[in-house]
Amino acid sequence: MSDAAAKPEKAMFHPRWTLVATILASSLAFIDGSVVNVALPAIGHSYGASAADLQWTINAYLLPLSALLLLGGAAGDRYGRRRMLIAGTAIFTLASIACALAPTLDVLLPARALQGIGSAMLMPASLAILGTAFTGEAKGRAVGTWAAAGAIASAIGPPLGGWLVDAVSWRAIFLLNVPIACAAMMIALRFIPESTEEAEPLDWPGATLATIALGALTWALTLWSSTHSLGSASWIGIVIGVLALALFLLVEHRRGNGAMMPLDMFGSRAFIGLTGLTFLLYAALGGVLMLLPYVLIEAGGYTPLNAGMAVLPFPIVLGFASRQMGRIAEGIGPRWPLTIGSLITGIGFALLVRVDSQASYWTNVFPAMLVIACGMAGAVAPLTTAVLSSVDDRHTGTASGFNSAIARTGGLIATALAGAVIAQSGPALISAFHVAALIGSAFAVGAGIVAFTTLKSTTH
Repeated sequence: MSDAAAKPEKAMFHPRWTLVATILASSLAFIDGSVVNVALPAIGHSYGASAADLQWTINAYLLPLSALLLLGGAAGDRYGRRRMLIAGTAIFTLASIACALAPTLDVLLPARALQGIGSAMLMPASLAILGTAFTGEAKGRAVGTWAAAGAIASAIGPPLGGWLVDAVSWRAIFLLNVPIACAAMMIALRFIPESTEEAEPLDWPGATLATIALGALTWALTLWSSTHSLGSASWIGIVIGVLALALFLLVEHRRGNGAMMPLDMFGSRAFIGLTGLTFLLYAALGGVLMLLPYVLIEAGGYTPLNAGMAVLPFPIVLGFASRQMGRIAEGIGPRWPLTIGSLITGIGFALLVRVDSQASYWTNVFPAMLVIACGMAGAVAPLTTAVLSSVDDRHTGTASGFNSAIARTGGLIATALAGAVIAQSGPALISAFHVAALIGSAFAVGAGIVAFTTLKSTTH
């Protein structure tokens, strides 16, 4: 302890403050995602942006986040998780300020991409820190609390962001991140010890190929959904993406344990199941919950504040229930919580077909949001805990980064395809949203089937 006092960089471990720091850092990504969805129409009107431009306001953030999460997790494992957490938070903060000051869309989009880079560094680091700092039931409680706090941050985001859009400007939503980020960095410096001092070389070929694959595929899907046709540019993007993905798998296989994504992690049936479930569930969630506020504002006549309040039941219920579900999953295993939770979520998505331009909030929107929230409450914390428990301590950063990458990739692809809905107006917008809700329902049900068929009572 005297050494720690003499050397400020040698932080002393404190469980509660460690949890607070990881929650504050990761909440940046949760808040940012929720407030931007509510602000999309205002951003579009401010810049005179098209539907494709609005897609890229989301995708410019999600693309580097998805592509670099694997690298961020591996870098944390090798170079230090606290270091990655603090560096990622600092980058995210500077990018948020740039977003708030952006005079044109050409400046906003690169700033959003820089936010995605920062998130790709801090998200896997925060989960990996929790995965190694706590064990047994304490890990389940810590991860459940982390998930609950993220949901609460998402809950605060839409109504607060909607109020800021109405009362101040959409630019103010990005400044919400600054005080939170500063607090996270100060606490991490004081209370989280560095995880490692190793400096093994990173898998740059793998990182480059993963980035190219995701970038090309997302670009192609965005072009397709905004133009409603698969032109030559879309086909070129798809071919490049598939080839880069195949080369990525080949490179990772040859590098063995030195790979950014060691393929021996996929020797576990449970890990494969968790990967498939994550993609399906978060693709459904990301697509539908991005579209709902937009549809309520554009077709239902909601103000940004009212649209933000409309989705409030989802993160509130999720926030209160996640901690308890983390404990339950530690005791009975993740199979049943993930199976039942996914199926209930699918029912909630199906209920969204009752949303139209004349729909009452309390009879048409609220019931669907409540059911979705109850279903996701059974899935979020057990899924996160199961992933962290499915690999050894050396690969917790890599595993959490990979799982987060799969979740963000699902949301990224859904957002790219959502352009086909955003491009519509009037009755056609409502009809397209109903189709998207049913697709989301099918994905969630599929996630439940995957959980039931691939998981046992525990992931060990």
